[in-house]
Amino acid sequence: MTGKGAVERAADAVRPRLDGLEPRVAVVLGSGLGGLADRVRDARRIAYHDIPGFPQPGVAGHKGELVAGTVAGIPAIVQCGRFHLYEGHAAEVVALPIRMFHRLGIETLVLTNAAGGVRPTFRPGTLMLIADHINLMWRSPLVGLVAPGEGRFPDMSAPYDEALRAMARNAAREARIPLEDGVYAGLLGPSYETPAEIRMLARLGADAVGMSTVPEVLVARARGMRCLAFSVITNPAAGLASEAIAHDDVLALGRRAAGQLGGLLETVLGRM
Repeated sequence: MTGKGAVERAADAVRPRLDGLEPRVAVVLGSGLGGLADRVRDARRIAYHDIPGFPQPGVAGHKGELVAGTVAGIPAIVQCGRFHLYEGHAAEVVALPIRMFHRLGIETLVLTNAAGGVRPTFRPGTLMLIADHINLMWRSPLVGLVAPGEGRFPDMSAPYDEALRAMARNAAREARIPLEDGVYAGLLGPSYETPAEIRMLARLGADAVGMSTVPEVLVARARGMRCLAFSVITNPAAGLASEAIAHDDVLALGRRAAGQLGGLLETVLGRM
């Protein structure tokens, strides 16, 4: 043992594999969206089993690797496969990639996820720019001793950077890609929500619901990182459609929407 913490050990394992690349942006890919990593140029692939503290993803649709290179000329790292609280991971494990990205000097975090549509007008394939979130996971990676480089009480009045959101809206408008604004509700899972829970979320002001993203944003904001996030609406939430919700359908819709979202992300990153 070197006496280093988990974040330092992970960063020390990744840094030599970057071959001198100094990433400016990290992109976290959600369920079914792993194909977006194909847009990375001069890719260096780093398997999770080569990074201390990184478990293998246990959910279909999530690979287990980092892909580093350039996207639209911007040095970036793409995380293919996130860790979820519902898999039984501790909150600090879910947050480890974000803390490692910051340790590597990254100051901007872009997140994507697959989500259920709570707003009745949302149809499968809708892209939603996250304007705010509601944390109903009841867990936070900030609980406990304050980690080096983090604030005790991070300001969450603007968790998603307005300048980056404006950039995304402009890029979508120019490309004629429909892009909605909305509030994302993060629940622990792993079960999908009941119709009564969806009615509750609608009354609370949520437009979409999922099981990720919120813990990562909490850590990123505690470290002063800028955040931008998108949801791909893969299905109407429970009670809003007659069909049962299946993860395979979520993955299939995510893959179909990945091309449109990938083009939008590439444009946005190129303007950062």
